[in-house]
Amino acid sequence: MAKVELKAPIVEEISANIKDAKSVVIVDYRGLTVEQDTLLRKTLRENNVTYKVYKNTMMNFAFKGTDYEGLAPYLEGPSAIAISTEDATAPARVLCKFAKTADKLEVKGGVVEGTVYDAKGIQAISAVPSREELLGKLLGSIQSPISNLARVLNQIAESKGEAAAE
Repeated sequence: MAKVELKAPIVEEISANIKDAKSVVIVDYRGLTVEQDTLLRKTLRENNVTYKVYKNTMMNFAFKGTDYEGLAPYLEGPSAIAISTEDATAPARVLCKFAKTADKLEVKGGVVEGTVYDAKGIQAISAVPSREELLGKLLGSIQSPISNLARVLNQIAESKGEAAAE
């Protein structure tokens, strides 16, 4: 079997993974211990992020003609790819948080919702809370004035009740 025929399924696998992706982040994993790598993979799985190591040439072929073509300059040295189809900030958030404890993990760059970012851009995106957190904060901010109004009305009712009892 020719080398090209062996490589085609890998390129197709990468293309299938990135087809519906909301974000893709490229990292250099060199120097991670087995324990660190296992913990990283577990954390990414828990956040519904696909993480896999591919050859740069395979990723390059898969990225051609897609929104992810801008990642080509970041495909130098050993590279792993983190892909999320659900939460656009999840790969950046998990990888950047993990990189704080494992200094060998280096975020190279990524694409979030069609825009290419370098390592600093991905770092900035990692600070954005998840959709669930944002919805929770929104709900809390909507609920806060209502509960404050209810407390004030209750205090007014109690003070009028005390005044009527006297």
